Amino acid sequence: MIHRFVPLIGMLLLAGCARDPRYSSETLYLTDRGGVVSIRDHSLDHFDNVSYWDGDGVAGAPYILIRLGEQKAYFYKGNQLVGVSAISTGREGFDTPTGKFRIIQKSKDHVSSLYGNYVDAKTGEVVMSDVDTRVDKRPPGAVFDGAKMPYFMRIVGGYGMHAGFLPGYPASHGCIRMPERMAKIFFENVELKTPVEIVP
Repeated sequence: MIHRFVPLIGMLLLAGCARDPRYSSETLYLTDRGGVVSIRDHSLDHFDNVSYWDGDGVAGAPYILIRLGEQKAYFYKGNQLVGVSAISTGREGFDTPTGKFRIIQKSKDHVSSLYGNYVDAKTGEVVMSDVDTRVDKRPPGAVFDGAKMPYFMRIVGGYGMHAGFLPGYPASHGCIRMPERMAKIFFENVELKTPVEIVP
């Protein structure tokens, strides 16, 4: 059963939150049965009714086409479409680049050096969430805890495909987030220099 979610506007205003709550990991959603779930639940499949993989045993050079307007990634072997993944790309102000690229790095357990949280060095509790180390000053007594980006496939600069949260709309800092199961499949079926084309 596919659940439809309606944002609970009244619950979005979090005390002390200076950032737009629509992009917060604390956003709450109402299910069609009246229950409440949080993005923090990492319920990635709630918004994924399009992803599939039929590429095992199929020959042909890999190629990935990402359509930003559709929020989908298409995986080809040769000229045959063998998989589709739901994605979440860059939100306003953090646009995902368009163009023709190639995979230039694969890192299964990648951690961001730019985005993440500042946590208390002694307790590990989050002091400031969703930080950009280039902009947000580290509070005294805190250390940086980079965002986890499993199955990272870098395509250009700091941009790449990786497992991450899919809220059903563009919400990343520019990377292409995928459900973890699909990121793992894509990761296992690409090589360095695999072509990746990103179109509007």
